[in-house]
Order: sequence, then C-alpha cells, then structure tokens
Amino acid sequence: MSNRRHFLKSTLALPALAAMPSARSGPTLAHRRIPVDGRRLPVVGLGTWQTFDVGADATARANLGSVLARFVGLGGSVADSSPMYGSSESVLGDLAERHGLHPQLFLATKVWTQGRAAGIAQMEESLRRLRIPRIELMQIHNLVDWKQHLPVLRAWKAEGRIRYLGITHYTASAYGEVEAVLRTEKLDFLQINYSLLEQESAQRLLPLAADRGVALIVNRPFAEGALFQHVKGRDLPAEASALGCRSWAQLFLRWTLAHPAVTCAIPASNKLAHLEDNMAAALGPLPGLAEQKVLARMAGF
Repeated sequence: MSNRRHFLKSTLALPALAAMPSARSGPTLAHRRIPVDGRRLPVVGLGTWQTFDVGADATARANLGSVLARFVGLGGSVADSSPMYGSSESVLGDLAERHGLHPQLFLATKVWTQGRAAGIAQMEESLRRLRIPRIELMQIHNLVDWKQHLPVLRAWKAEGRIRYLGITHYTASAYGEVEAVLRTEKLDFLQINYSLLEQESAQRLLPLAADRGVALIVNRPFAEGALFQHVKGRDLPAEASALGCRSWAQLFLRWTLAHPAVTCAIPASNKLAHLEDNMAAALGPLPGLAEQKVLARMAGF
C-alpha cells in the first residue's frame, strides 16, 4: 500500500477523516449479525499481519497503541491475529491491556501447527499473549491439520474457553478443501480472501457460508495493496461520493461489504489516517449487489 498516502491526498479524504466522530458519537458503524447466535459485529475490523509485528520497539508500540485506541473509539471491535504473525499477538494483547480495551475488543486468533498436543500448547500461549482468559474466535489457520484441531476447538467451546470456532484460508487453490470442510463440518466462522482482484470466493464459498449459517470474515480486502496499484495515477470518480466513498480504500471496502454474506472485513493498518479512512467505509447504509457492480466499473473492473 505504498501509494495509499497519495490516494488519500488526491481524493481529499483526509479532511473527512478529521471530522469522524469520537467514541459512540455521531454516525455509527454498520453492523452485521453472526448467524449462529445473532450477535452483531461492526463490518470493518482490524488485521494485524505485519503491521503489529513490531516486537519491543517502543516507538512503534506507542503508535500502534494510538491506532488501537482510535479503532475502539470509532466503534471497532474485531481484531484478528495469529501465532504466524511474529510478535503481533503479544503486541495486540499488551496494548489492549495497557489502554484498557479488552472489554471492547472481539479478539480473534488462530491455531497454526501440526498435532493435537502442539495445537493445545499454541492456543494456551495465545491466551497468555493476548492477556485474556477466553478468546472470542479461534480459527484453524489455512486448514493446517484441521482434523486434529477441530475436535479440540469444539471441546474448548463447550468449556467456554472460546466463544466461536472457524477456519481460514487465503488462496483460491485451497477453495476445494475449504468448501468440503464447510459442507461437512459445523462452523461458526469462515475467514477467506475476497476483493475486486480476488473474486473467486464469491462463486461458491460466500453463498455456501450464507446457506450454512456461517459468519464470514474477509482477509486481503486490498489484495495486499495490489488494488492501489491498479488505480495508481487515477482520481476517484466524482460520482463515488454518492455511494459513500471519499477514497479508493473506501470504494474497495464498500465493494467487498456489498456482498450480503460478508460479516466483517479486516484490513491491516498501522497508520491513524489509514485506519480512519477504512473505518469511514462502514458509515451509513452499505451498498447492495447492484451498487457493487457500479463500484467495480468505477475502479476499472
């Protein structure tokens, strides 16, 4: 997302960001239901891959503390991490504790290892790193050894150690296996990639998740920044504002959120301006599938 700063400036989004409301005042974020129990989540969350992997760097941690506090202040809750993400779990947990944010956060992480015993040990470590007694959502990362881990997740859910369980992936080559698990196993969440540059999951997985009553978290909503490269040098169309978009990032996110199967998208960010830009995509009524086609044309798809 190296060109995102240029896009924010060129589309005059920054003045709008400064006017975003403080905690619980003004316009509120759109929410969608978790099918299994009806709980509602804000439709824009926060990913931590790369961005929160800062180790003991005090300056970087202070900046991320401001980002996380602002995220919660704007009504955000879903923050997603993984043992795969270096120090991200520990940084997220430390900052949430330091700023008193645990009660407002819906923390999601993953198990990412081979073997039942190793999986249990890794999940115990995630609890320690995140500094919480219970994890809202535990996911099997990229389906690694899922047949060993899923029974453990079910046991932990029954014991109240996790609230929800799910699976994740990010590549189309794995969609066949993802679909098979989704069809045969009872899950609460699926996390999958879905963006203007990666639309394949909408062909079968998104409708199947909706049919199976599974909440859907979208990773890679900017296709790791490739969407910004796609529109590099282009001004945001003036008519985009009518669909609630004041920047390319908001257009990309609102395109993703237009699909009714999507519960939440989790763009990663370590910059306040980017975070606020992302969160603004969830203000006001969300577009539908008809508007999604218009947004795609605006972006050149």
